[in-house]
Amino acid sequence: MADYIGAVDQGTTSTRFMIFDHTGNEVAKHQLEHAQILPRSGWVEHDPVEIWERTNSVMQNALRYGGLSGTDLHAIGITNQRETTVVWDPRDGRPYYNAIVWQDTRTDAIAAALERSGRGDVIRRKAGLPPATYFSGGKIQWILENVDGVREAAEQGHALFGNTDAWVLWNLTGGPDGGIHATDVTNASRTMLMDLETLDWDEELLGFFGIPRAMLPAIHPSSHAQAYGVTRSSRPLRAAVPIGGVLGDQQAATVGQVCFSPGEAKNTYGTGNFLVLNTGTELVRSQHGLLTTVAYRFGDEPVVYALEGSIAVTGSAVQWLRDQMKVIKTAAESEELARTVEDNGGMYFVPAFSGLFAPYWRSDARGAIVGLARYNDNAHLARATLEAICYQSRDVVEAMEQDSGVHLDVLKVDGGVTANDLCMQIQADVLNVPVSRPVVAETTALGAAYAAGLATGFWQDTDELRTHWQESKRWEPAWSDEQRAEGYAGWKRAVERTLEWVQVP
Repeated sequence: MADYIGAVDQGTTSTRFMIFDHTGNEVAKHQLEHAQILPRSGWVEHDPVEIWERTNSVMQNALRYGGLSGTDLHAIGITNQRETTVVWDPRDGRPYYNAIVWQDTRTDAIAAALERSGRGDVIRRKAGLPPATYFSGGKIQWILENVDGVREAAEQGHALFGNTDAWVLWNLTGGPDGGIHATDVTNASRTMLMDLETLDWDEELLGFFGIPRAMLPAIHPSSHAQAYGVTRSSRPLRAAVPIGGVLGDQQAATVGQVCFSPGEAKNTYGTGNFLVLNTGTELVRSQHGLLTTVAYRFGDEPVVYALEGSIAVTGSAVQWLRDQMKVIKTAAESEELARTVEDNGGMYFVPAFSGLFAPYWRSDARGAIVGLARYNDNAHLARATLEAICYQSRDVVEAMEQDSGVHLDVLKVDGGVTANDLCMQIQADVLNVPVSRPVVAETTALGAAYAAGLATGFWQDTDELRTHWQESKRWEPAWSDEQRAEGYAGWKRAVERTLEWVQVP
């Protein structure tokens, strides 16, 4: 009997495979990093072949570590780094170019031209997104225009596009030998190419980017028993296992945190921060710099929408302290070092390495450390880095409250940075809202598993999933109102110093 659900979590820095039991508890996992390719300033790439090889390895090893085989899996789900763009030849599975990562800023000129022409307003209305380097549409256009032979191949039907979910799915289901070219509504909603109302590719939007429709995957619900096929027996699981669900990573975390009711929100702390608020079946169009996106769609049920605040650099700012500045040797040391000072000493760090995402959407911004005095030291920098994570989240929460009228009673959190107790306490202090971390912290993979299990009858409904969620730890606000207001005012002044630093084409 197949007693477990598996989940491929293809992330920005690594790929992992996790196996869960019926109560949603982890049974086994394996994780491998892949290379971050940085050809020039602002460019970020991944090797799609390496990602597929890592996917193979983690699936095989997780099963081995758990003493399981592919036949023990009832179904698997896929979740992924969204917006990261792969274009490949379906005849042999060869990528035409490296995957262009969501953090990449090479499409500045494309986004700026869309805005100048007035087409940006059309994209906002139809796709719920501002024209920005973040999303897939401009990346596809760049590949079509800059990689020899791809435009011709696309027009002849020999080039396929997908975010990394579609790339992994296509390979798992056969690759050149009949692989399924599909995606789900959450990933499609991150391309600037899908109409949020029709849930289909939009011809006008495709025309803005010069993208042939034949390149694009079929769009399916996030949880669907038949749409995504089964793994080929020759592939890593060595068994025909149904692929029941696909979700972009932040939507998967929303499902993993069981935010199934309008007004429920979660914040994922990873490479960046991603705060998602469930708005139900109502499509709320942001007036304050947030993204209107699809939260999920289960089978034939109505689509559920969300407001999202995407922040480019949070956990990766801690990595910058470690790898570039050599201030710490491990990410965990950031908490230890920051605890040696009572506050930031007047120092603010705005890590706008790739510009500022929500709610500012300023590609002309660059990182800045301001308010320095000779008194400041590495501990203040570590503290300012943790505070930057939290202040950026407050920017998003305030915009979310203005758009939706919802005031958060509690913020559910997940992701690697939530292991940093000081950072989570600062988050509660900055927001003046309790912060709650679940027992199962791997909510992204868990959400993908839930989508697959719902599709295949492993779990009956979302009410059953709610019974699995348990709180591990809660942080209550401790700052005074005066301290909170003073700190945030300083942050806003620091953000102003980062703007108009680079000239946008």
